[in-house]
Amino acid sequence: MGLRNRVNTALKDAMKSKEADRLSTLRLINAAIKDRDIAVRGTEEGSPEGVSDDEVLAILARMVKQRQESARAYEEGGRLDLAEREQAEIAVIEEFLPRQLDAEETEAAVDAAITETEAATIRDMGRVMAALKSRYAGRMDFGKVGPMVKDRLCG
Repeated sequence: MGLRNRVNTALKDAMKSKEADRLSTLRLINAAIKDRDIAVRGTEEGSPEGVSDDEVLAILARMVKQRQESARAYEEGGRLDLAEREQAEIAVIEEFLPRQLDAEETEAAVDAAITETEAATIRDMGRVMAALKSRYAGRMDFGKVGPMVKDRLCG
């Protein structure tokens, strides 16, 4: 079952069980997916059935990152109630994301990608990152992986 169908099924279940907070988050996910569908309609990457599951994963990852930043800002501002709400939304969104790699798995993936691409200098960083993104999209935080790759290639 595709991600879009999983979200719609969860949305219907949340409606039936009257889970207002969960329903609200699922509607936000649906809206973000539909916005992206509309944005790519009529372009080369657009298709009649909408964006791909990979694109949906990217949307979900962005939504999680936005909420993490908001939660951090709310905590710094002393608004713990709003921070908890953001954390609850993150939990709902993460149900649809694949399991994130832990630190050891991430390091092993980076080492394997460097070996596989035969990267030797910082100039090869783009190839390493492309290999990682194609294989681990949605499963690792590339904002943290970039510096890790850079350290391995420079040091």
